[in-house]
Amino acid sequence: MLSGVRVADFTRVLTGPFCTMLLGDLGADVIKVEPPQGDDTRAWGPPFQVSSSGRESSYFLSVNRNKRSLVLDLKSEAGLEAARALIASSDVVVENFRPGTFERLGFGWEALHAEFPRLIYASVSGFGQSGPYRERAGYDVIAQGMGGMMSYNGEPGGQPLRVGVAVADVFSGALLTQAILAALYQREKTGQGERLDVNLLESVIALGSSQTGRYLATGEIPVPVGNEHRSIVPYGTYECGDGFINIAAGNDALWRKLGVALDRPEMAADERFATNERRVQQRPELERQLAEALSHFGREEVTRRLEVAGVPCGPVNDMAEVFADPHVQARGVAVTVPHASLGHTTVTAPPWEIGGVTPTVRLAPPTLGQHSEEILSELGQDTQP
Repeated sequence: MLSGVRVADFTRVLTGPFCTMLLGDLGADVIKVEPPQGDDTRAWGPPFQVSSSGRESSYFLSVNRNKRSLVLDLKSEAGLEAARALIASSDVVVENFRPGTFERLGFGWEALHAEFPRLIYASVSGFGQSGPYRERAGYDVIAQGMGGMMSYNGEPGGQPLRVGVAVADVFSGALLTQAILAALYQREKTGQGERLDVNLLESVIALGSSQTGRYLATGEIPVPVGNEHRSIVPYGTYECGDGFINIAAGNDALWRKLGVALDRPEMAADERFATNERRVQQRPELERQLAEALSHFGREEVTRRLEVAGVPCGPVNDMAEVFADPHVQARGVAVTVPHASLGHTTVTAPPWEIGGVTPTVRLAPPTLGQHSEEILSELGQDTQP
């Protein structure tokens, strides 16, 4: 796939490293450039994975598979010289400094494009390379708040609530990966690299999808509705006798099947619930009856009944249940790989099949500077900068 493509990765924390990890998963040679103290996330913990010969942050391990680590001090002439040699040998450079920082180091787009016209130059930041917020630091929680997501996430009447994973960072990283792949394809036709710019704020606004679209179409400001769907009933999280399950009855036929599967044919036949529009209008009464029906069954029984009936559903799992799930195990989502200081570590596998094959975890997340000597030798640098 991307074998033969070299990525000079000058990113840290999450959004940039998530992007470059995906490129590494696709076969690119990703060289993670770190300062002498390492990526910030090497110190983010607990939790840490610990062995007799090392300690690694679980946060760092989660987004740095399939990379090599090179330590460079970009405040030194030797470090800058090695960075320039790396960029000269690369197809893609990815950076997530505050806008203007990379330029001040001598690595601005215009200068590099003039010298290396095939180079793809990808930046990700909090607010983009232009605009009044250009130089503000960007973090996921800030983007979720400023992009509106926290205003419509959470329980009705509750406080603003951020999504429990860093969706602004992860989505921005995925968007930057898409842009890089498109630029690599375009370069095959034009021979020219491109300047790419992704930012967290606009990524969150785009991720808002139907909420953003609702506001732009109607002027109606979205508010939190918990796990309910504003336009579909029943669609959300429901309590069974021993836990919670998600049910998605997205059309009238599925609603009727749901009622029959729960031994409530009278509920399925009730004219008040005959169409989705009526179900939305009668949401409180419908959900009262559905809750009563579900209370007589455990999660496994409800799941079995609905699967037989063809109604989309699934339990609300904790992480232990996720990785104990036979389907997750059969798909090989968790992969144990050798690690330079820990002996071994377990990471998630790349999340695709391409040509019927899941890309491998070729390299465990690297220790700090693990590949410095190797990479510097490839670049013709004799000593550690």
